[in-house]
Amino acid sequence: MTVEVSVIATSSLGDRSYLASDGRVAIVVDPQRDIDRVLHLAGAKGVRVTHVVETHLHNDYVSGGLELARITGAHYLVAAADRVGFDRMPVADGDAVPVSDDLRLRVVGTPGHTFHHLSYVLDEAGDGGWSPVGVFTGGSLLFGTTGRTDLLGQRHAHDLAHHQHASARKLADLLPDGAQVWPTHGFGSFCSASQADAPESTIGRERAANPVLRLAADRFVTETLAGLDAYPAYYAHMGVANAAGPAPVDLTPVARADADELRRRIAAGEWVVDLRHRKAYAASHLAGTVGLGLDGPMSTWLGWLIDWGAPITLLAETPDQVADAQRELVRIGIDRPAAQATGAPEQWAAARSEVRELTVADFDALAAAQAGDTPAGLRAPQVVLDVRMTNEWKAGHVDGAVHVPLPDLPTRLADVPAGTVWVHCGSGYRATAAASLLANAGRDVVLIDDMFGRAEAAGVRMASTA
Repeated sequence: MTVEVSVIATSSLGDRSYLASDGRVAIVVDPQRDIDRVLHLAGAKGVRVTHVVETHLHNDYVSGGLELARITGAHYLVAAADRVGFDRMPVADGDAVPVSDDLRLRVVGTPGHTFHHLSYVLDEAGDGGWSPVGVFTGGSLLFGTTGRTDLLGQRHAHDLAHHQHASARKLADLLPDGAQVWPTHGFGSFCSASQADAPESTIGRERAANPVLRLAADRFVTETLAGLDAYPAYYAHMGVANAAGPAPVDLTPVARADADELRRRIAAGEWVVDLRHRKAYAASHLAGTVGLGLDGPMSTWLGWLIDWGAPITLLAETPDQVADAQRELVRIGIDRPAAQATGAPEQWAAARSEVRELTVADFDALAAAQAGDTPAGLRAPQVVLDVRMTNEWKAGHVDGAVHVPLPDLPTRLADVPAGTVWVHCGSGYRATAAASLLANAGRDVVLIDDMFGRAEAAGVRMASTA
């Protein structure tokens, strides 16, 4: 018998869920809220889900575990120490949970990312008895890093970082080098202290590469806490939802809005979000909208930018794109958009004057402007605005630039100095959202749609890091 472990990736949030099976029954680990993906995979493999497990009460997404267990009749394993508003199978460090004649789970207490975090060792039966195949580590031991320890508040971050160090050592001492490591976080999630350094890993590789297993506890704690940047504001609502017991999702289409309704919503200051690619948005869009394309982590940035509970209207080229956005948003607890419209900006506008464009430049143009030779068709920059996160800014930035991280921009528009603003991020994605917010506030803005890694080579004058 060979255990098969399938990854269910949610790249937009930077997380992984897992389905592990012996060919007959299956375990699902840390499922996202849109559980139809899990049910489809289990059906395709012809396996029955008998156990759904949570490594922790998640802070970056709403779990689908409770609903998946309800639909499948599976046992729902949640830490006994977590206070929750639903029935579950409470488990704790040292528990062994039989799954089938061929599979079992061993529960390992691994506090650090949260106080009651658990990891689950997957054991396979063989002629010589049980042997570990790998371990589901949630937000504990990740690929080359660990889960961050400040999500429960700064007052706990130091103590939890020490717990995180001890937990990683505990797993390394418990398991052989060949055991697979299957984390939930590390692939773009802000739940990670830093991002994964490999697509897959083993305990042996982590011994050699992961700072948590290479550094003494005090140094690990100091370096880890020093490297943490801000995390999305909506995280404050995820743990609460997961502890209460999330409701089933409703992904049915939402009401369509015509041009007059869109105008009213924009006039009322509501969030009307254009999901098209930023190049299409720059070329033509409905004035008053915000550009957050589906090609990037739309839900993360939108959930971070809005006032929680604010009505959201979605604009896209096709109904399928709206449906994709709805799926992304329910994962972070934004259940029902207020309205939606599909087509093109000309169809969304009540008058042609409501359609506008963004002026676009690249770092070559910025370099020329810095040298006093602004390219034709562009307005010379009086302000260069960097909307990347603080750690990105510290690693290197344009000389003389103003720094306002994108999540802070809606409340700090007044901090952007007067004059024509050239705005950039790391790729153009966040800068497009920022440019739309600035334009909506009446600012004269130029979008730098370019990779920041090209800036210095393009001749842009950079700030000294000495």
